[in-house]
Amino acid sequence: ALLTSPLSPYRFFHLHHKPLFRLSDGSPSHQLKHDNNGTLWFISLLVDLTANSTQDLRVGNKYRIGRKIGSGSFGDIYLGTNIISGEEIAIKLESVKAKHPQLEYEARVYKSLAGGVGIPFVRWFGTECDYNAMVLDLLGPSLEDLFNFCNRKFSLKTVLLLADQLISRIEYIHAKSFIHRDIKPDNFLMGIGKRGNQVNVIDFGLAKKYRDPKTHFHIPYRENKNLTGTARYASINTHLGVEQSRRDDMESLGYVMLYFCRGSLPWQGLKAATKKQKYDRIMEKKMTTPTEVLCRGFPNEFAIYLNYTRSLRFDDKPDYSYLRKIFRDLFVREGFQYDYVFDWTVYKYQKNAQAVAQAAANQPQAEEAEEKAGRTRTAAATAGQTAGAVTDKRRGPVAPRAEGSGMQLRSSKRGVEQQGYSNY
Repeated sequence: ALLTSPLSPYRFFHLHHKPLFRLSDGSPSHQLKHDNNGTLWFISLLVDLTANSTQDLRVGNKYRIGRKIGSGSFGDIYLGTNIISGEEIAIKLESVKAKHPQLEYEARVYKSLAGGVGIPFVRWFGTECDYNAMVLDLLGPSLEDLFNFCNRKFSLKTVLLLADQLISRIEYIHAKSFIHRDIKPDNFLMGIGKRGNQVNVIDFGLAKKYRDPKTHFHIPYRENKNLTGTARYASINTHLGVEQSRRDDMESLGYVMLYFCRGSLPWQGLKAATKKQKYDRIMEKKMTTPTEVLCRGFPNEFAIYLNYTRSLRFDDKPDYSYLRKIFRDLFVREGFQYDYVFDWTVYKYQKNAQAVAQAAANQPQAEEAEEKAGRTRTAAATAGQTAGAVTDKRRGPVAPRAEGSGMQLRSSKRGVEQQGYSNY
């Protein structure tokens, strides 16, 4: 009862001298142990149910864990607070008993990439209460979130603004000898505050070194590899079981951009009995859909980009500057401005404007309803006073008031109506 009580969230428990904790949304779960009789027993239960001694769950001694805000490839992400500065941060948790622990590796990748534009900074990594924890910068919504907010379609301007930053982010990761291997809208997050227009890359649990950082010797070509990443955006070579390299990140980015332009990709929603069969169907559809069909209705630059990335050899270095240039030239040719006004910026403004307009439209109706209610109340009061003038239970029938008295009532009624309208 103590463990499930609403009074118990965010407190430490010691079970068999083993610290445990509970998160308010139920994850991670408790690790309860039983004796030989099957009875739950505690060596010590450090719970104080008084409000004065509530102990919040913390990591790194100064970061308090709050509500869950997302999930990554390996682990869940929670909103956190620096209890010293009050700054909000993100905390990613992973059980140390996970079958394939990845968080420590991901933290090392982040540190290898530290200092790059759009790379979150890791504040702390360690183990707390049987969980690996990584504390890093708090970011804004993902591109997938914003895509849904904008009714699952981005304008050409927004796609080109994003493309410029996305190519640069992947170029930086590659320059640090890593490939991401899970390029998708969910793994690109906008910043917050002054950096609200900056695209950030997250979730490096599947990242891999494609070359030796010192010698730059490329990893060898291999086949018969399992699909790593997200099938919807995976390159054709990844589907074919070829070891991933820089070209595959770039091809995946091409599918992401077309997804934003089109609203969906032709291989979405395919049904199959098993995951392998579904992957095979996606691969078949991807391979049999001509580039010109995939890019139909959109500027030729998207077909140029996709054909270029698909033509790269395993160890080729993509020409990032060339790819940025074709989209920048298109941006200028279309007459767009680099004002960083994205679709969600406009859409949010329009939604706010619609809300204000709706409120203004509803106001006269509310005023009319109030005026009608005022007339009803006044009529009821008038009827009561008139009845009182005509009949008195103790004195019997009486003569009606003089004509002037009735005029006074009507005058008073108009005054109530006018007052009720002006005070609304």
